[in-house]
Amino acid sequence: MFNNKKFDGNKLKYGIYYAIAVAVILFVVNSYVMNLKTEHIKYSDFMTYVSQNKVEEVQISKDRIIITPKLKEGEKSKILYTERIDDPDLIKKLEEAKVKNGIKYSGSPLENNPIKNFILNWILPIIIFMFIGRILFGRLDKKMGSGVMSFGKNTAKIYAENETGITFNDVAGQEEAKESLVEIVDFLHNPQKYTDIGARLPKGALLVGPPGTGKTLIAKAVAGEANVPFFSISGSAFVEMFVGMGASRVRDLFEQAQQKAPCIIFIDEIDAIGKSREGNIAGNDEREQTLNQLLAEMDGFDSSKGVVILAATNRPEVLDKALLRPGRFDRRVIVDRPDLKGREDILKVHSKGVKISSTADLSAIAKGTPGAVGADLANIINEAALRAVKNNRKEVVQEDLEEAVEVIIAGKEKKDRILSDAEKRSVAFHEVGHALVAALLKHTDPVHKITIVPRTMGALGYTMQLPAEEKYLITKEEMMDQICVMLGGRAAEETEFNTISTGASNDIERATQTARSMVTVYGMTERFDMMGLESIQNRYLDGRPVLNCSAETAAIIDEETLKIIKTSHEKVKNLLRDNMNLLREISEKLLEKETLMGDEFIAMVKGNGASKEYLSKEQE
Repeated sequence: MFNNKKFDGNKLKYGIYYAIAVAVILFVVNSYVMNLKTEHIKYSDFMTYVSQNKVEEVQISKDRIIITPKLKEGEKSKILYTERIDDPDLIKKLEEAKVKNGIKYSGSPLENNPIKNFILNWILPIIIFMFIGRILFGRLDKKMGSGVMSFGKNTAKIYAENETGITFNDVAGQEEAKESLVEIVDFLHNPQKYTDIGARLPKGALLVGPPGTGKTLIAKAVAGEANVPFFSISGSAFVEMFVGMGASRVRDLFEQAQQKAPCIIFIDEIDAIGKSREGNIAGNDEREQTLNQLLAEMDGFDSSKGVVILAATNRPEVLDKALLRPGRFDRRVIVDRPDLKGREDILKVHSKGVKISSTADLSAIAKGTPGAVGADLANIINEAALRAVKNNRKEVVQEDLEEAVEVIIAGKEKKDRILSDAEKRSVAFHEVGHALVAALLKHTDPVHKITIVPRTMGALGYTMQLPAEEKYLITKEEMMDQICVMLGGRAAEETEFNTISTGASNDIERATQTARSMVTVYGMTERFDMMGLESIQNRYLDGRPVLNCSAETAAIIDEETLKIIKTSHEKVKNLLRDNMNLLREISEKLLEKETLMGDEFIAMVKGNGASKEYLSKEQE
């Protein structure tokens, strides 16, 4: 636990500094105030003032004479004083001045004593300063305080197993990640069988994956399974304004961990302190010192005592190479987006405390949410429960779950957005254009829903496609057909109205990005063959591509991208012209109902005699 001796020593030292500072401030302030209120004069000057009728009142004390001068109009009041000397004629002179000029004189009042002055000028201000200092220094008596005096102390929160209450049963959809950490749990439970054979516990495991996949949850589950203390701290908590404070916190954290061993240290968002030192011109900043201390501590502690370090990040590419070498973070555990089965398992976990109808189909929701992470799925269950309450239902039904998926994807229905008849018609043809191209091409996902109901995220309508099965590879033909589906909305507007609108901006952006990736990343053009022209950065975040070529090559990339877009655009327009009657029929139906489900849409396509075989036959 915390080092009390070290803390008390720092507290005493800073307390002394503070007391000295307060004493100096009070001395300066009292001297300044006294100089403002009083002025010293010579005794001879005092007698001159009396004879010249410049004195209003005289107070005679044991060692000094206090004079209140007569003021002229506009003058500020000020007290004069002089030393009392042995003058037997003083009272006689003052009495004469009293008779002649009305001067008042008396002895010093009893209440104006030095004890009272000392209390008012020194004791009371000191008490006030002590109260202010206690607030300023963040309650020094608390061991884990976070105020000014807590520099160097770590702010890790310690969770015992009964506080976390999380085990591997609470973590779904990440079976591979759990398997990688089971050995660590077993080692903490039964270290002898590993040490007998000479095996050592991995010092650290790095949890890597997109946001919301459950990295922190898994770390807590490891502590819960092992029934050991769990130290949790964010990487940003180590970085302070003052150089050296972060390194001190790292030392203190590892001291606590050694005393609590066996235990688990979890550092969330470790990239805050673990960024690569390459290209760092300063070379001696706070973050680098903190990283150096972390590296030294990881080298210095004995893993056989059962101290395990878990860290999480979604930016592994920026971490320092020294942090990732064997002997520090020995394992990299990928906590990726869950697959179909994983999503279904996650939905079941989050629905345990929710009253869900027996007719609800969680597997259908899992199929309809490809790419969703655990946080998204938890949000879907919660949104569905809120919708059920809003509709005065006692349990969540399938309709609530499906609407929750749409709320997460496209936002809530925007009922106050009224489209004109012309705009509504344009949106209907646009969405049916997407759906019809998807239905007629061979390498596309089935259409699940078409709607022209506006949503709060800006969509005036949308077409939802759901994959028939989970895919991990996409062929060139499938990517070309995806681009065609994206361009189907604009092509339908052109074909029917012979004009274009701004409604296809997002489609154009996505189609261009897909076509560009075919050229630069996937090697799907004859011009560049298998040459890699872009690399992906922040793979677990936005996946931003970065060009790795000259400006001349970049211009050719633009040409090849435009070629793919133009070819796909022309192909889609021809396809819709050949099925113009079907496009109009479905669009009119959509205008009438505002929403068409996938089975109703497919029935209309098949009833017209069109199918996915259409395009392949035309090509033959």
